[in-house]
Parts: sequence; C-alpha cells; structure tokens
Amino acid sequence: MCGILGVVATSPVNQLLYDGLMVLQHRGQDAAGIVTVEDDAFHMHKGSGLVRDVFRTRNMRSLPGNMGIAHCRYPTAGSAFDSALSQPFYVNSPFGIVLGHNGNLTNTEQLKEEMFRQDLRHINTNSDSEVLLNALAHELRATAQGCRLDLETIFDAVAAVHRRCRGAYAVVAMIAGYGMLAFRDPYGIRPLVFGSNETDEGIEYLFASESVALDTLGFQVLRDVAPGEAIFVDMARRLHQRQCAPHAMLSPCIFEYVYLARPDSVIDGVSVYEARLRMGEHLADKLLKHIPVDQIDVVIPIPDSSRPSAMQLAERIGVPYREGFVKNRYIGRTFIMPGQATRKRSVRQKLNTVAQEFKGKRVLLVDDSIVRGTTSREIVEMARAAGALKVYFASASPPVRFPNVYGIDMPTSRELIATGRSGEEIAREIGADALVYQDLAALEASIRDLRPSLNHFDTSCFNGCYVTGDITPDYLEAIEATRADRHSHAKDERRASRQLQLNLISTG
Repeated sequence: MCGILGVVATSPVNQLLYDGLMVLQHRGQDAAGIVTVEDDAFHMHKGSGLVRDVFRTRNMRSLPGNMGIAHCRYPTAGSAFDSALSQPFYVNSPFGIVLGHNGNLTNTEQLKEEMFRQDLRHINTNSDSEVLLNALAHELRATAQGCRLDLETIFDAVAAVHRRCRGAYAVVAMIAGYGMLAFRDPYGIRPLVFGSNETDEGIEYLFASESVALDTLGFQVLRDVAPGEAIFVDMARRLHQRQCAPHAMLSPCIFEYVYLARPDSVIDGVSVYEARLRMGEHLADKLLKHIPVDQIDVVIPIPDSSRPSAMQLAERIGVPYREGFVKNRYIGRTFIMPGQATRKRSVRQKLNTVAQEFKGKRVLLVDDSIVRGTTSREIVEMARAAGALKVYFASASPPVRFPNVYGIDMPTSRELIATGRSGEEIAREIGADALVYQDLAALEASIRDLRPSLNHFDTSCFNGCYVTGDITPDYLEAIEATRADRHSHAKDERRASRQLQLNLISTG
C-alpha cells in the first residue's frame, strides 16, 4: 500500500505533487519522493520519513518542470527505513525512465534471475519496484524500432510487462522526452484513478492512487484506470489509451474499502464511505444473532476507519453511539508501522479514553478489522481500565487468516491472530467478553450493493484465494522464512546497539 501521483500540467508541478502526497500520506509513512522533468532532464529528491520531513524549501526549488511523479512508501518488501528503497526509481537505459509503483510483484525472484541471465540488467536493491522498472525498460528496448519510441511501441511494451510480471501493480512513470505513462495490472488489485483540469493555457492531467487527491487539487475525476489498461500523455498533453491485457478482470483488493483508503475516496466507482456504512448495516444483522441488544449500553468506534460502520451499526440496533477514544494525530498508523514491538508501544500513545463513556457501562467496540491483535488487546484493556463492566468487540471484516502478497504488510501467518484460532479463542486472546466478525459474503455485498456489476474481489487475506493464481504453499513458506530472517537480523542489530551503549557507559 503506497501512494502514487503523476501530473502533466501547464505550470510547475512541484507544489501540486507535494500537496498530493500530503493527502495520500496515510498510504505510506516510510519514505517519500518527487521527480520532475524539465528540458528532458529529471530532477529528483527523495528520502526516508514523512512527506513534511523529506521536503524543505530548498528541495522544492530544485524540482522544476511542468511534469512529474511522486510516491510515498509503505514497506512491504525489503528493510524498513532504508533510504535506498525510496521511490521513484530511475534507470537511464534505454530512454531514461522514472517509475513509482503501488503493489507487490509475486514473481520478483524469477524476474531478477531472468534479468541477470537473459536481459543483462542489474538490479541494485531488493525492491520489486526496481524489478518492475527494469522489466518496463527492457520491453521498451525490445519493442522499439531503432532509437525512437512511438505509441505502438509503448503500448506493446506494457502488454509485454503484463505477460511477464505477476502480482499487483499500479504504476506511474515518465519517459524522458516522450511523456507520462500510467498502467494497472490485469486484475486491478491496487487502485489508480485519473482526472483533468481545464486552464487558460490548456488541459492538465493527474493520476493518483485515490480520488481524494484529485478532489483536493482541483481536478475533475474522469474515471479509474481499467485493469490491464495503459494511458499515455505525450509532451503536448495529448491523452492516448489502450487495453494491453486481453483477459483483464477487475478484482480490486477488498481491504482498500475496509481500511486502507480514505473514506472520502471513490475507488472503482464505489464510495469508500458508503461501503463502510453498508458494512455497519450487515455487521448489525450478524451481531443481533449473537449478542442481545439489551446487553449493550453504548457503541464506540476505534478511530478512525471504523467510524462509519460503528455509526450505522448503532443506528440499526438502536443503541447510543459515542466517541470513547481520542486519537493523537501525531502518532503514525500502527497497522503500517514496522515491527510488532513498535506497534504495541504506540497504541497507548496514539489513543486515550474518555473515561465517562466507559465507566459502569457494557460497551461494544467496533473496529474495521483485527489483524495481529496487538491493537485490539490493548484497547480492550484500556476500556476495562476506564471502568467498562463488559467489553464486546465487533469487526467490520472477517477473520484475517491468510498472508497478503499484493502489497499489505501482513505476509506471515504466525503474525495473524485469527490463524488457527476460533472466534471464541480470539475473543479470549484480546480479552473481550464476546467477539463478532463480519461474514465474507456480507462484506462483498456491502460493496456490490453500491455497484452491482463489481463481481470479483481479491479477498485472499480472508479466504486464501489469490486472484493471480500463482501463489503456492511453497511461495508462502518462502516469504515467511525471509521475513523471519529479517526480523532475526533486526533483533541482532538492536542487541548489538544496546551492548555498545552499555560498553560506552561502563568505560565513560
């Protein structure tokens, strides 16, 4: 889950890209980067941290040009806080390309081997996004006639990328001297939308991960980039589009609607806010079958993503809705913080209780999902400490039992609290008196109610069915082993650092 932007404008785009990244900051807090182009020369600045920390006035001044792309990174592969993994990535051959990617390739290792043995291309990091960039660069060279590009060549290259790459990818890229390219994987797993803005100097175009970026920057949403589609905006700001995957099928990640996207976004024609309201309605129907309404005094959301669902649930069952937690806006989203210890530490820094909403009451807490269980356990403890007589828990999504391989940071089964546990066992693990999960069919209906033609979703983290069809038990075991090795290495580094500090103190 990263945030990507691409702007082709009639005036300098550096401020537009910065403002867009601020709007998409929720999609990645690890790193940020902007690349602009002027006179066929790329200008880049990127680094680790939040957008506001990466860019200073001097950095913005060094990003001239009327075309650019931007990226905020969420660590799904590789080491967190490694500045070498900041995007956009750049390659100078064959034409000079910069690329920003949201998603995760599932055949990265195979592609790396092919590029080393066959394509003679060097991959400098362990990022799948750099692999994707080099795949695009190689296919552009393979399809180009001589040293010039045309529309046929560009679209044929994207078609070749679709044939070669597996997994989830929404991409914005710039080709020096030619223009901006945007495309989406044949399943449309990760979102990508584009829009336009009419100015006195001509039309401008903006591509973004979520429609909210277009809204806030004053662009009119045109539509979502279709699965398998490529859209190219040339240097004269002319728009060209083509379907580059013959068997494309829209199967968006359902977790975008549950948690990842902002509620004011519209993804693939569905309002995220409206979808979450529907989730609350369906969850209320399930709740009524398991917990008597007269046993609940108040419904309290766990901010922020669950608010619409909790509000609609409370209205449907006729129980007061109250805000019982105050959120510290200066603490990052715990779900996308690397490291279990960091997540657990941050929960109580992030939330504080409004004690009078809990004291002496039987409370129903509503959250959008339960992934690792760390946040849920801490919050239940906080509710009891504030004086709650009973603490019930409801999740607007089903149990997360399977790894996600398409760009969400929950890749190992042992980190998922629902893996191998029943609902009753999970309730005991988080300390709740009762736990109610949304049914998967009801979750899908929450979205399909708003767009009946949307028949397929990626729901792999709930049911283990991976839409790309290439995920095997061996693949899942391999990524789990890799992640375990990375965690072990990080622990060794922290242990060595603490020992060095102790040695310095003892010799000081």
